[in-house]
Amino acid sequence: MIDTADRLHTVEEYYFSKKLREVRGLIAKGRPIINMGIGSPDLAPSDAVIRSFQNSVRDAGAHQYQSYQGLPELRQTISSFYKAKFGVETNSDSEILPLMGSKEGIMHISMAFLNSGDEVLIPNPGYPTYAAVTRLVGGKPNFYDLKASNNWFPDLKALEEQDLSRVKLMWVSYPHMPTGATASLSQLKELVHFARRNHILLVNDNPYSFVLSKNPISLLAVEGAKSTALELNSLSKTFNMAGWRVGMVLGDQAHIEAILKVKSNMDSGMFYGIQKGAIVALKSGKEWFEQLDAIYETRRGLMYDLADRLGCSYDKNAVGMFVWARLPDGAPDSESYIDELLYQKDIFIAPGTVFGSNGEGYIRFSLCVKKEKIIEAIERFKI
Repeated sequence: MIDTADRLHTVEEYYFSKKLREVRGLIAKGRPIINMGIGSPDLAPSDAVIRSFQNSVRDAGAHQYQSYQGLPELRQTISSFYKAKFGVETNSDSEILPLMGSKEGIMHISMAFLNSGDEVLIPNPGYPTYAAVTRLVGGKPNFYDLKASNNWFPDLKALEEQDLSRVKLMWVSYPHMPTGATASLSQLKELVHFARRNHILLVNDNPYSFVLSKNPISLLAVEGAKSTALELNSLSKTFNMAGWRVGMVLGDQAHIEAILKVKSNMDSGMFYGIQKGAIVALKSGKEWFEQLDAIYETRRGLMYDLADRLGCSYDKNAVGMFVWARLPDGAPDSESYIDELLYQKDIFIAPGTVFGSNGEGYIRFSLCVKKEKIIEAIERFKI
């Protein structure tokens, strides 16, 4: 056995990777598990997207290596999408880089800007990949608190009282995952000004803008944000294309060129047919967003019912494809609680601690579950 790299000692296997093996083992034994833990859309992309993919595979050059920067038409469509949906102007030639999913972008951005020992401000609770990737590239996670009492927005004054001289990067995600909290344009402006004052590259991870959200906002809508900020986005949630792996990063030309330098050494371009499907998805009309929200609205109402039966509380103003719920007083810790549900009721829900220590006392329900299954879960608490 060849010794592994030291960097592997800084991270653990992703929680859901391990836990889903356990869940699959229970299913293999005949347990009727209802999985409410994962945010993987169970719905399909539109028929137009699928037809575009099918038709494109016979195009000349479809099966050759593609540009590291993606098709010009894809970049132009992303630019038009950002203009129409967020009011953000971008240069499609220099300020947009398509990605094989925004998760790829987290690694590429970190590799492009972090040196060993650089600190990274990471939300607690937040997406676990931010911290894992920071450690893998030799950076040092510096977790900042997000709490319900401040609607899951950072206390920037308290942060600025810390020594930030080693901080190079700051991750934010609004709408926030896992809580579904939103930030106003004025709050995003505060973040941009904070980053600029402290010479920090601010990155907003923004894949949930259009799921049950009536007012989608981009960090790049803040005047002058591009000079100090990047934004990641994805087609995974909005267009039910998680397995297609289509994302994007937008920002200043110099920042995009740095990320491209990393990306061009790590892949050989996104498959042509996927790019063509993404172009059609991004041109979807308002009826697409309305019908998607209608489905999730129904599911969320049922999930509220389930949460009520568990004695949990939640914020009805939250957006996105999850319900973030506080456990009732007297409940065990989050991981023990979800294990009780898993083994006693055959229901898997994510514990809040997956997302950081401030997730203790919370659980997260995914709306990527058919309404019939949510009803079935509710019935298990009527017995």
